[in-house]
This record gives sequence, structure tokens and C-alpha cells, in this order.
Amino acid sequence: MKILIQKVKQAQVDVAGKTVGKIQQGILALVGVEREDSTEKAEQLLNKLCRYRIFPDEAGKMNLSLNDIQGELLLVSQFTLVADTKKGNRPGFSRGATPEHGELIFNQLVKLANNTGLKIQTGQFGADMQVSLINDGPVTFWLETP
Repeated sequence: MKILIQKVKQAQVDVAGKTVGKIQQGILALVGVEREDSTEKAEQLLNKLCRYRIFPDEAGKMNLSLNDIQGELLLVSQFTLVADTKKGNRPGFSRGATPEHGELIFNQLVKLANNTGLKIQTGQFGADMQVSLINDGPVTFWLETP
């Protein structure tokens, strides 16, 4: 599982012209699910994401987490994150989960996130989504499970 996180002032996801998820200050997380991913990996990565210290403290240092600031989280599935881009000019998706497995793991991630006490919003799995954001910093990190 790979998650690209971006610290945002706000972010939203639209599908067919309708907003399906919207947050204010927090993290936009683009989530790629691989074939071997499990609920345990999703839980590990969610814990890391919620505790990852990317928000400024009173001294302006990146010392606070999403949990610390009680920020909001927008989870968006994005299978292209798991693409193999090492060779050639076309991405390969052999490491990616099947749509069924990807949706199952993504939905489990969302369920776990809903138990954090944070405000959680999502995109729509498998849909053609338009994601807009105001990136704060910009601050962007790549998180992976071991």
C-alpha cells in the first residue's frame, strides 16, 4: 500500500459535477492498494498517517500530527500510485490490486479511519474523480508499508 499525503488548507473531490467529499485544514491522502495488501497494512499506514508530524507547532516547526491538531482527512483511492515506472514509457500495473481487492482494502481503511474521531471524507472508489486542493506549504510525503 502506498499513500501520497498532502497537507492542505482545503480539498474536495467531485464526481460528475457533484462534490462527494470536502475537508478544511488537514490531509488529502491519495491511496494506492497493491495485490498483497491487507487490513493489517492499512491499519499500520493509517496509524502512521494520523501520527505523522507535518503541522507546525507554536515555534513553526513541523512537530504536530493530524491527531494533535484534530485536522480533517480526505481519503481518495488512486490505483495509479502503485504503477511500475522503472522501465519504458508506459506504466505497468501488475503490482496493483484487482478492483475487488482494492475496493475491499480501501473500504477497510475508511472504516478504520472513521474510528479515529477525526472528520473523515472520501472520494468514490473507481469513479472518474476531479480532486482540487489548496496545498499548504507545499508539504507532500510518500508513505508506504514495509
